Amino acid sequence: MFKYLIVSGNTQHLCCHVPHPSNPQIFFCLQFEGRKYCEHDFQMLFAPCCHQCGEFIIGRVIKAMNNSWHPECFCCDICQVVLADIGFVKNAGRHLCRPCHNREKARGLGKYICQKCHAIIDEQPLIFKNDPYHPDHFNCANCGKELTADARELKGELYCLPCHDKMGVPICGACRRPIEGRVVNAMGKQWHVEHFVCAKCEKPFLGHRHYERKGLAYCETHYNQLFGDVCFHCNRVIEGDVVSALNKAWCVNCFACSTCNTKLTLKNKFVEFDMKPVCKKCYEKFPLELKKRLKKLAETLGRK
Repeated sequence: MFKYLIVSGNTQHLCCHVPHPSNPQIFFCLQFEGRKYCEHDFQMLFAPCCHQCGEFIIGRVIKAMNNSWHPECFCCDICQVVLADIGFVKNAGRHLCRPCHNREKARGLGKYICQKCHAIIDEQPLIFKNDPYHPDHFNCANCGKELTADARELKGELYCLPCHDKMGVPICGACRRPIEGRVVNAMGKQWHVEHFVCAKCEKPFLGHRHYERKGLAYCETHYNQLFGDVCFHCNRVIEGDVVSALNKAWCVNCFACSTCNTKLTLKNKFVEFDMKPVCKKCYEKFPLELKKRLKKLAETLGRK
């Protein structure tokens, strides 16, 4: 061990000395193994260099990873937290704090890290405010029961499934989380608007018509590509003859006047109104102003 000495007066017996800046008659020196050295000579002869900053280390030395470090220079390679007093873990040649090591390990295993205890989650995680946790770190805000991964979040609180269901809050059929805003009711389930999507292109329907097959929903384009023509009226795949009119497909029995429900064929005269066919007889009963607008629209489309 070494120790600092402060001496004054006659210094001829000292091997070296450093003048004190405030009093040239006072000198600092270090004593090591019975010998006295000025600070510069002591550093050159005995003090290790910090692997991080390259400066001499006088005082506490951290020996790790086959190098010497100032305590404040020995930090986690990822988050830069000081490791001197909390320990570290070797990870692929790096020195990491335990939370960072756990995150790296979990990433390699395809698992989650609990945001509360920073340990790997081996079971199904509980997702709270978009972060993963061990379920048993929380209790139901209503009954106090220890939670499982089936817990539900509502207005910043966590509830067990029975308590949550008693509140009557709908659960999204896609993400299994509560729906607090607008609800889409389709296919016997309830959905977040953004989660009710085409099974092929994954685009939200946003109120547009969807087509169902074997428990999945499809937009018209991909349903037709995958399964054939769909009747615009009954929303079913057309198994027999197809009536192609108004840029849509119809079952023979479904192609009818949308006003009087009279069956139509392509030989009958009809007019398009609200994207549906209207027979000539019903069209004649329309107000004159409406017929003028429809005629003008048809002429505009014809010129295009």
